[in-house]
Amino acid sequence: MFKKIVFVIIAMHFFSSYGQNQKFKVVLDAGHGGKDYGAVYHGNIEKNIALKTVLRVGAILEKDPQIEVVYTRKSDVFIELQQRANIANKSKGSIFVSMHCNANKNQGASGNETYVMGITRNASNLEVAKNENEVVTLETDYKIKYDGFDPNSPESVIGISILQEEHLDQSIELAGRVQEFFTKRTDNKNRGVKQAGFLVLRQITMPRVLIEMGFVSNKEEGDFLNSEDGQDKLAEAIAGAILDYKNEFFNPSNNDNVKEDIKVVEQKSETIVKETPKTVKTPEKGVIFKVQISASKKELSTSPSNFKGLSPISYEQVGSLYKYYYASEKSYDVAKQKLEEAKQKGYKTAFLVAYKDGIKISITDAIK
Repeated sequence: MFKKIVFVIIAMHFFSSYGQNQKFKVVLDAGHGGKDYGAVYHGNIEKNIALKTVLRVGAILEKDPQIEVVYTRKSDVFIELQQRANIANKSKGSIFVSMHCNANKNQGASGNETYVMGITRNASNLEVAKNENEVVTLETDYKIKYDGFDPNSPESVIGISILQEEHLDQSIELAGRVQEFFTKRTDNKNRGVKQAGFLVLRQITMPRVLIEMGFVSNKEEGDFLNSEDGQDKLAEAIAGAILDYKNEFFNPSNNDNVKEDIKVVEQKSETIVKETPKTVKTPEKGVIFKVQISASKKELSTSPSNFKGLSPISYEQVGSLYKYYYASEKSYDVAKQKLEEAKQKGYKTAFLVAYKDGIKISITDAIK
């Protein structure tokens, strides 16, 4: 008589990490604070806007009984970057969301963008990271605490991006949703999902994003950011994106949803069972780059007419969700061109994913 073993097969590799928590923990980080004012233009102060919006986001999320909100600060106090990471990691959060306002010498610049940790030499991305990282100079012995980090050195900014690629895929998933919900809730320009090296994200061990909600250096947009109406809309967008992410990847109390993502089978004790996402064809061998353009609970025909003329389209099913991809390229440079094509077609939150022999890997590993 076989010994009965129940194998729980997790469809998404990061779903299991949340399974140990009874609640989905959201760590909300209001950028700057206390003696660190952040960007100040036209009477609009970044630290105040960030805190007020964070508290609004938290109030919305706390209405969901499955969510626990952790704040790095709830008042106008100065919190060191390392301490923000300590708060997040100690809480064993599910995601970390840091909220900021952008600024540029060109006061006509406008729009929102969401960053994940990553390697970049893009001048504008580096400038944003440099501005946000300058807060470190207000800390005592910062060069010792942060291994000689120089906020004015592009090499330092690039260097910290390499330290931790873990959770990059999940971070991109969350960042894409933030940008999508910004477009739904505001009329502000969508500047997309980007990568750069931020000290505040450096040592955080969970999916994490840094949101630039808009430009305080732009008079009109700064006034919007500083208004109650603007903060309400921004909070609704960010909270909506977090809820959307949580509902896909963490929903232990919804038995129907769990059944779609988890397969329970009885097998011999020596048997290991694996479940892979449903795909439309046999996985391609070697390293392949694709452009993820959308996700839907509906299965769609891969006809170009359903995807703004883009072809070829492929998809995979994970749980109740269908993820749609444009192109399939062995060259990273060609894949980046395909990503730009998708964005030009209107898929502003599209991003690159990589596979090796049909198994998803990080973009960094794929390039290597």
